[in-house]
Amino acid sequence: MAEQNHQKIIETIGDLSSEIDITSKDISVILAGGHGKRIKSETPKMLHKIWGVPTVFRVVNTVTEGLDNDNKIIVVGIKGDEVAHEIGKRKNTAFVYQKEQRGTGHAIQVAFESFKGKQFNGNIYIFPGDMGLVTTEAVRKFKEEFEHSNFDMMVLTGIYDGRPEDNYYGRVIRMLGKEATGQESGEKIGRVMEIKEHKDILSLRSDYSLDFDGSAYKFTRDELLNIREFNGGVYAFKGDKLREHIMEIDADNVQGEFYLTTLVTIFNGYGLKVGASRVPDNTVIIAFNNRAVLKDMEDIARSRIYGKLKNIITFKDKEDFFLADEVVQQILDLDRREETLDIVIGKGVHLHKGVQLNRGVHIKKNSLLEGNIKLGKNVTIWEGVTLSTYPDQTMRIGQGSEILQGDIVKGNMEIGENCRIESSVNMTGSDDCPTRIGKSVTIKGTSYIFGSVIDDDVWIEHSVIKNKRVEKVLRRDGSIQQIRYYLPQPEGIDSITGLSPKQQRRN
Repeated sequence: MAEQNHQKIIETIGDLSSEIDITSKDISVILAGGHGKRIKSETPKMLHKIWGVPTVFRVVNTVTEGLDNDNKIIVVGIKGDEVAHEIGKRKNTAFVYQKEQRGTGHAIQVAFESFKGKQFNGNIYIFPGDMGLVTTEAVRKFKEEFEHSNFDMMVLTGIYDGRPEDNYYGRVIRMLGKEATGQESGEKIGRVMEIKEHKDILSLRSDYSLDFDGSAYKFTRDELLNIREFNGGVYAFKGDKLREHIMEIDADNVQGEFYLTTLVTIFNGYGLKVGASRVPDNTVIIAFNNRAVLKDMEDIARSRIYGKLKNIITFKDKEDFFLADEVVQQILDLDRREETLDIVIGKGVHLHKGVQLNRGVHIKKNSLLEGNIKLGKNVTIWEGVTLSTYPDQTMRIGQGSEILQGDIVKGNMEIGENCRIESSVNMTGSDDCPTRIGKSVTIKGTSYIFGSVIDDDVWIEHSVIKNKRVEKVLRRDGSIQQIRYYLPQPEGIDSITGLSPKQQRRN
């Protein structure tokens, strides 16, 4: 069974892979092989969502945009076929399968199989696939710093601001102001001497010594634990140097894994230069191994969105809302065109991809909008409303219309201006039978509308209207004929019989 799964993954990634451009200036490697046992889920780790989007999908898109380069290798592992399907077939994108999870160093060794023996001499950038909060700006800045440096390897780092005992990241050991001999370090200041993993530090029973550029340095266990600069798991390499030394990584550590960080020591041993770039915001390099951190990342994503929009629209609760990235961008674009927006988002509102807002829109508490939904100016969606479409359908709600509390409106639908859809109304439109409602229509009571066309100014109450045309009819006094208590003829009546009290008790 396991071998069948392996074969399925190999066949899937083979179908979805495309040729890498080895003449390109850059290439990225996305490490998406982790399966996240501690998350305790059947969903692959890399497909857990951050702000509505699978984390690996976010990383792939952000890295592509930040490096301004399509060239990428994506290393997958267990359930790699599902991860590859989510990412899809893309230009200059190869998938490789890390059958055994033997560490990040081993993953890069496997990634080199994509070159098929050909040499790639550009820059190679490596990113974890679970770093779903990484930003385009951070990727772009890291690339620029590496290109303008004289380093052969660069590590993206952060500064830990919590208690040292809570810091489980690898410590970045840098060259300080003076060498071991007491001489000034000069141009060596800031060079990365080694990255020491947290578990390896904890296992020390005596002082730790390392050699760097011909000098010996000694650190106590506590000195290492108190280093605040940590490894963010993002790396840049000159491709020829990485190719030359990648197979020298060993598993001489507590975990028995092939750490990519071992290359710091290897590069230094060959006289190559290793540097580091610190991020001003640690949140861009957060990765997750459990649900608690994943929840924290979701909260950070929400906080970022709130920060972008808090002075543009009104949130009733800054800690309880969801606006898809595309909705956020549409609001920002609208803000650039309009002097004022006056959009209000209630507590617990969820607006998914495809929703388009407009000036004066007010969406109240716990309403859900999902699909291609276009709202006119001054539309009000009341509490607990559900609006949804399938991907190929569109719903339009005209200017000044209201959808009242608890209503469910789905599918291919057009509601005209100044309509009032009161509580306890359900409306649906299909591809074959769209629903079209004119201007200034009121629908109220316990009503259901499907696949119907309703003229302007019509009043409907406590009715079920399916595949009908409802015309505007004027009475002799000039008022409009109202539709009340309309029900179609019953169907399937032969299947329905009454129950006696005895039968009801038995059932």
